[in-house]
Amino acid sequence: MPSLDELRAQITQCRLCDLSKARTQAVPGEGNPRAQVMLIGEGPGFYEDQRGRPFVGPAGHFLDELLGLAGFSRGDVFITNVVKCRPPGNRDPEPEELAACDGHLRAQIEVIQPNVIVTLGRFSLAKFVPGVRSMKEVHGRAIPYQGRLVVAMYHPAAALHQGGLRRVIEEDFRMLPMIVARKAPAGAVAEPAPAASPAAEQISLFAL
Repeated sequence: MPSLDELRAQITQCRLCDLSKARTQAVPGEGNPRAQVMLIGEGPGFYEDQRGRPFVGPAGHFLDELLGLAGFSRGDVFITNVVKCRPPGNRDPEPEELAACDGHLRAQIEVIQPNVIVTLGRFSLAKFVPGVRSMKEVHGRAIPYQGRLVVAMYHPAAALHQGGLRRVIEEDFRMLPMIVARKAPAGAVAEPAPAASPAAEQISLFAL
């Protein structure tokens, strides 16, 4: 199994799709290689493409605030995207681009072995929970996935375009410590969790 450094090298040299032709830099991801929590966004934007780091623009600044609300810092988690190169004009990633990057993402998950995957946006969520019709119905909830929990979250950029979502996203992140504690390895010392909320309960996808 390749290490994270080896995966980073593979990603920075990747030419599996046309996104590689227009990028300034690939954005493999960064953070704790043994993180319990892995956050997966959709794709790099302008600032990320320039710096080769995930979530360093305005949405990234808000993500830092959200992590703080959950009691985490960037050094505690691992942050990446479903596609590792910027789609032109920050458009949605296309199916062939998502497919080309799928191996990179799966390999990162295999190496890090997170207990909790936080999906940021609908394209990230669809990697693990296909067929969800609306983020309104699943945001903030923990969904079982291959021995892990996938937590559906709005993308931080959504709050920059729709101010009314800011409080919703903040409340979702405040529930994250409780979800992480639920999946903590045996013997691990978890921080005190907030009171349970109906929005944090597991859902049945058939009820969507």
